[in-house]
Amino acid sequence: MRVGFGYDVHRLVEGRALVLGGVNIPYQKGLLGHSDADVLTHAIMDSLLGAAGAGDIGRHFPDSDPRYRGISSLVLLSRVEEILAQKGFVVGNIDAVVVARAPRLAPFIEKMETRLAAALRADPARVNVKATTTEGLGFTGAGEGIAAYATSLLLTKAPEKQ
Repeated sequence: MRVGFGYDVHRLVEGRALVLGGVNIPYQKGLLGHSDADVLTHAIMDSLLGAAGAGDIGRHFPDSDPRYRGISSLVLLSRVEEILAQKGFVVGNIDAVVVARAPRLAPFIEKMETRLAAALRADPARVNVKATTTEGLGFTGAGEGIAAYATSLLLTKAPEKQ
């Protein structure tokens, strides 16, 4: 077993779509970033890469590379799953939390879990997403940005029978 931890944050700005866990969330602002700026998926990717001892998303998908401009973070998450598989790991489980003042995310959580699990070729029961606020404190409480934290457990893949 291997355990990983991930964190990401992006600023909220006008004129961008809000994407969390691969789901477009109706909101007047979106997250600023090189890719789709999906903080939830980014935190999960860093958690998984860390658990596998494979660095971080900046090493694999640098924001200086034009190939990743505007790319769906679910595409990148699928590539992370390929890295895990090459190293002999499968997802045991993921537990993540999105920290945002608004919008209300509860109606979108199940869809996020399903999309994240699909990108990882994992059972959706192995992916848990929560949402919380900071009761008005800090940059998330002021509505300036959204943050996400994730922990993951990787298991070694059983060798395939010949």
